[in-house]
Amino acid sequence: MQRTGKQHRPQGVFVGLATLDVLYPVDEIPGRDEKISVPDQRISAGGPAANAAVTFAFLGGRAELVSAVGSHPMAAVIRDDLRTHSVLLHDLVPRNRTAPPISSIMVHRRTGDRTVVSANASVFGTLKLRFDPQCLRRASILLVDGHYMRLGIAAARAARDKGIPVVMDSGSWKHGMDELLPFVDIAICSDAYRPPDCHNVDEVFEFLQARNIRRIAITRGASALRLVDHGKNGKVPVAKIRPIDTLGAGDIFHGAFCYYASQAGTSFRDALAEAARIAGFSCQFSGTREWMKMQGSGVRG
Repeated sequence: MQRTGKQHRPQGVFVGLATLDVLYPVDEIPGRDEKISVPDQRISAGGPAANAAVTFAFLGGRAELVSAVGSHPMAAVIRDDLRTHSVLLHDLVPRNRTAPPISSIMVHRRTGDRTVVSANASVFGTLKLRFDPQCLRRASILLVDGHYMRLGIAAARAARDKGIPVVMDSGSWKHGMDELLPFVDIAICSDAYRPPDCHNVDEVFEFLQARNIRRIAITRGASALRLVDHGKNGKVPVAKIRPIDTLGAGDIFHGAFCYYASQAGTSFRDALAEAARIAGFSCQFSGTREWMKMQGSGVRG
């Protein structure tokens, strides 16, 4: 389905982590004190908020990323990749010479499983990152990934004041999240997300609904995702694929969801279904950008 001129072009603001991703496809994950050589490597911007913003822009939205990147020479790779994919970066530490967060990633060629080592937000974690509400002046939707928690809370509070829907992307419970939840409209979590005293998915749904979050989805990899929409339970099936690389699939899912959720008349379930379709398609290619190069694939909505 190709994008038409009549379709609304939403503005998405994404607040959170941007990294430099260095990906290596491997036949086997190396053991202790073992070295291996690989025939290929891929380098791009990464991180949940950054990948979601790139996906949102690719599908036809206007994407803005609020993150910490800095002026270290390696940060230029992040900036260039975001620029290439039409994402406007609001860098909160433009003069900081610290090397940006770097993710070293190994992807198993046969299964598509990935192993990731990254310092993530701890690189800039001691800095006070301030959110400028002007970033929301034309926003249709806001996504926060929780990696810079105080920043995300400030952004979500400002969005709530302006009536802009707030989406929380979370793969795990993070310190300070209890302060973020009152400003969240939509929570999309992984199967591993466990708030305090929650031991299973049903308890997670109860926990989030008790905090007045009415739309909740929990992704479960290749299994059907579960959802609650204003008290009504449901499932969204996931197409069976042979994955080449699952790196960034969740990030891509969240970016696609934000795009489709911003389209008038699209239900919560339908936006989730479209996001699952896009994320599944992306897993059939290496890295987080290759899937976008497929022309005539019908991937764009």
